Amino acid sequence: MIFLDANVFLRYLVQPTTPATQAMYQAATQLFEAVERGDEEVTTSEAVVAEVAFVMSSPRQYGLPPTDVATYLVPILRLTNLRLPRGQRRLWLRALDIWTAHPRLGFVDALTVAYAERPGIELATFDTDFDAIAGLMRWHPPTGDGVT
Repeated sequence: MIFLDANVFLRYLVQPTTPATQAMYQAATQLFEAVERGDEEVTTSEAVVAEVAFVMSSPRQYGLPPTDVATYLVPILRLTNLRLPRGQRRLWLRALDIWTAHPRLGFVDALTVAYAERPGIELATFDTDFDAIAGLMRWHPPTGDGVT
């Protein structure tokens, strides 16, 4: 099994601009093609997926809107030979859906919503960006503690 770092995703998803990035693009493409054929098994982490989403959407990097980032990431996250801990694939795909519907959140906050949507979970946050999410159960501090 191979653990994928963010730069492997990025070299695969982003068009190369130099000979060095061209070589990385080719290597990453060959790896993902082997995964798709079933010749290799790979895994990654939530932090790596978040980093890829951040870099791809960052105005200082590639500046892609969340819908484009999701268009690139969803097929990869659905690869059969991408081995993830139980429930992670569904959670990360849900986070991409939330992010495309609410792009102001950012991917990490969309991931937070995906976790908080689970039954019996209340989200403790002071971030008002979450107010846009209907049906999200919010934790509220006890009254009288000075927090509003």
